[in-house]
Amino acid sequence: MTFLLLFLAYALLLSGALARAGHRSSAPAPGAPPPAAEPRTPPTRVLIVGATGGTGRQLVAQALERGHAVTALARDPSSLPINHPRLRVVKGDVLDPASVEAAMRGQEAVLSALGHRRYFHPTRILSEGTRNILRAMETHGVRRLVCETSLGIGDSAGRLGLFYTLFIIPAILPFYFWDKTRQERIIAGSAAEWVIVRPGVLTNGARRGRARHGLRLGGFLLTVRISRADVAGFMLDQVRSDTYLRSAPGVCW
Repeated sequence: MTFLLLFLAYALLLSGALARAGHRSSAPAPGAPPPAAEPRTPPTRVLIVGATGGTGRQLVAQALERGHAVTALARDPSSLPINHPRLRVVKGDVLDPASVEAAMRGQEAVLSALGHRRYFHPTRILSEGTRNILRAMETHGVRRLVCETSLGIGDSAGRLGLFYTLFIIPAILPFYFWDKTRQERIIAGSAAEWVIVRPGVLTNGARRGRARHGLRLGGFLLTVRISRADVAGFMLDQVRSDTYLRSAPGVCW
């Protein structure tokens, strides 16, 4: 019983820390520039980072369906079994600034679905990789960044439901989620035109073509879910939409 009470206290403290450390959409980052006022052609050339993951593959496939010219950054290009005349797969590592710079040339927008499975020790893969992306965007004049993180941090803390808040995140994902808070802060402090997309628990279900989204989405009691296919569709919508510019909407079914 004592262990359970201590673990519960730890889980609640962690949730509070993730709330403070992540981005809060109600409080714009100090010094963040206003959205560009001049009209311009919607982006058509997109770089997808994390392209071999579950959401990343959906991003590649759906971006091609929408007519985008796609560059996919992958450590192992053979892990992306998609062939298309508008797809270019570039071998590289998001932690290698030179390979990110090379992939960024000629792009008009970036979609990031970075992820990994190194859950049980401290990591900065998400935050440092995102820092490299933003530096390369600045170098090459790329404005729009749409980045996938998760419900459960910043002003969405606790909104993955009790099971994730009190068990999965504190027991399995504390380092992973802490790096996501660093990732969000780096994005929010940048000069990019960014949208942080916070999905519920990801599934491999079919694309429904509809999802709930907003700045106060999710549930404190029950786990909220969404397919990677529907997350990819919502992320691609943000490439051209300014509805959630410089904010962090949640998205779930």
